[in-house]
Amino acid sequence: MSSLKEIYEYRQMIFSLVKKDLRGRYKGSALGFLWTFINPLLQLIVYTLVFSVIMRSGIEQYYLFLFVALVPWIFFSSALTSGANCILSSQDLVKKIYFPREVLPIAHTTSTFVNMLLSFVVVFVVLIFTGFGINPVACLFLPIVMIVEYIICLGICMLFSALTVYFRDLQSILSIIAMAWQFLTPVMYGQEMVEDALKAHPFLMTVWNYNPTTPIINAYRQILYYKQIPDLSNMGTAVMLGIIVCFVGWFAFGKLQKGFAEEL
Repeated sequence: MSSLKEIYEYRQMIFSLVKKDLRGRYKGSALGFLWTFINPLLQLIVYTLVFSVIMRSGIEQYYLFLFVALVPWIFFSSALTSGANCILSSQDLVKKIYFPREVLPIAHTTSTFVNMLLSFVVVFVVLIFTGFGINPVACLFLPIVMIVEYIICLGICMLFSALTVYFRDLQSILSIIAMAWQFLTPVMYGQEMVEDALKAHPFLMTVWNYNPTTPIINAYRQILYYKQIPDLSNMGTAVMLGIIVCFVGWFAFGKLQKGFAEEL
């Protein structure tokens, strides 16, 4: 509790770091902050072209099926890859002044979370103006799913940002892990395909379901693509995994941060 209280006292620093990151993301570009909206829109156009014209998929409106899962996946991937570098990239700050080191992964995760929220503006605009529509009741559960994903991403960011200080090669390895992790998560395909393939292997199915990103991506897709209230057991698993991942990341960060100054 004392650690949380100290972090709360540095909330203005977190806010400043988040604002700095969001402003500097497209600094020097002609369109600036508009790229936050243009990037997901351009991705949607590419997916529409590829999967509606060139590579026809058996899933109806596959570009939307993929897009509603891809936006939250990009948030998770950023926490895993660029988030792992958040201590190293601020090493001058870490070595010169005192502040709770947890501020850095919290600020990075919050910044990428805000970027995801802005990308969802594009998602909702597309869902509404294409006539696909939304279910307002199901969308009431969306903030819960987002908060759970934020907790998972924070735990991941804290764990790997601390480990990367000691093992610099981890930065390169994590990009490969992120790519493999995406294929092990139902981002580009549906949960039904996995259930059909693993129905004769209950142990493997259990392992699959305990991938922390699986229930999260399934929940986003249930809400936005299938326009259904997410399965309560699915939500329960997501909450449980979120708490576990965040606790592990927080605990590991607390143990490893003692040697940051020496390693940097």
